[in-house]
Amino acid sequence: MNDDAPVLTVTQAATLAGMHPQTLRQYDRLGLVVPRRTVGRGRRYSRRDVARLLEVQRLAQVEGINLAGIKRILDLERHVSVLEEKLAELIAYQTQQFQAERRVFAAGAEGEVVVVQRGRRARSVDIDSHGSLSGGALVLWRPGRGSREA
Repeated sequence: MNDDAPVLTVTQAATLAGMHPQTLRQYDRLGLVVPRRTVGRGRRYSRRDVARLLEVQRLAQVEGINLAGIKRILDLERHVSVLEEKLAELIAYQTQQFQAERRVFAAGAEGEVVVVQRGRRARSVDIDSHGSLSGGALVLWRPGRGSREA
């Protein structure tokens, strides 16, 4: 079963979390744990929502944090999650760009361009007019290496 599937009613979620259903309604009003809604506006909780309810309960009872503090903590955790996702995307993009900059290109006599495997020497007789290895003139270009003009 998908942990994010909104399948539990207020009563079912409250039972699983060991809370009164009215507590879940209050948490929803405060924005602590916001369930999804049915077409008729009924609340539907997922298993992930129940885990969040248990975390709210732990923070309140074990850590002694008030509901305003818990809301702030949960908001910051959501914000950190979003930032971590963006960071992962940026790292992947940066890695992709770095790999693209490290590529070596070869151009044949008719202007076709092919990527030459790094560490392999391509010779002019290795590239044909279709851009595959076989025959023609060759020019190598490595991005990031500017001319040595002074």
